[in-house]
Amino acid sequence: MAQFDVYRNPNPETHTSIPYLLDAQADLLDVLATRVVAPLHTLQSISKPLRHLNPVVEINGERFVLSTAELAAVSAGILGEPVGNVRSYRDEIIAALDFLFTGI
Repeated sequence: MAQFDVYRNPNPETHTSIPYLLDAQADLLDVLATRVVAPLHTLQSISKPLRHLNPVVEINGERFVLSTAELAAVSAGILGEPVGNVRSYRDEIIAALDFLFTGI
């Protein structure tokens, strides 16, 4: 598992509007049984994304909104295999996390 890997959302109740989960946890903490993830919403499921808090990332030619404010810890075992990686958006993702925790 690696930071910025993307996984299919295994929750049947939410996977239509949140098809993916982004692994936001540092690789250094890979020994933990949990991973901190943020949902990747479809563009249609977030009516007004905030510029600094909700960066848009592209996965397989489709755009998704990172909902940084909905961070959650999940068991690493439920994530399965990664289906992509958005490391190229690292600066925007880290800036959104900084904004969430510091307001800057």
